[in-house]
Amino acid sequence: MLHGFPTAAMVADTNSPHNDPGTRAGACRHRTPATEPAPANQMQFFDHAYEGTPTWDIGRPQGAIARLASSGAIAGPILDVGCGTGENSLYLASLGYEVLGVDLARAAIEKAGAKAAQRTVSGRVDFRLWDALRLDELGATYRTAIDSGLFHCLAPEQRAAYAASLHAVLSPGGRVFILCWSARNPFGLGPERIRKLDIRGSFRSGWSIEAIDEDSLETLLPAGAVHAWLARIRRI
Repeated sequence: MLHGFPTAAMVADTNSPHNDPGTRAGACRHRTPATEPAPANQMQFFDHAYEGTPTWDIGRPQGAIARLASSGAIAGPILDVGCGTGENSLYLASLGYEVLGVDLARAAIEKAGAKAAQRTVSGRVDFRLWDALRLDELGATYRTAIDSGLFHCLAPEQRAAYAASLHAVLSPGGRVFILCWSARNPFGLGPERIRKLDIRGSFRSGWSIEAIDEDSLETLLPAGAVHAWLARIRRI
């Protein structure tokens, strides 16, 4: 952890090859009514969503992430995969952790950088436009990775590659905490519904699944919080 040095966010080179829409991970496969046209591509959907305030951008850290931090479960340095506009990253940096937030939505990373420039934190926080399937190319290792809302955005065929990508950047004994949309939510609008077996099937060789607990994702939807899983997974 880096203490006492407030830093502005660093936004990576937007011409990076990691920004190729054809190779991106993390495009939510939202269900839309038949009367609504699908967006031209999924990243365009996210960039348009971040022009305003999407329902998942609650303006504060997720309660599940804050509870993990207060319980002592999180160790730095931390990688926040699918960081959005940076609230979880900024919260953890305010506790003194060194945090890197990565996301593929350019508009989200720009907003995260603007927030970081306006806040004073006791740790260090950087933000980069990056592909969750190419985390090994970051050139760093982390003791903790958090995923708040990315796993349920992956296509089923991407999940094993995502687990391998996380494995490459976590130190032995490091943990990933995944907070994702649960199959307990009713069908309708929303991202992919995840079952426990989907998580277990993605994190096999090189991982120990310590727990998959019922939790909630806080949203701006009329119902407020929605059903979620909180998975605690240790890299072997």
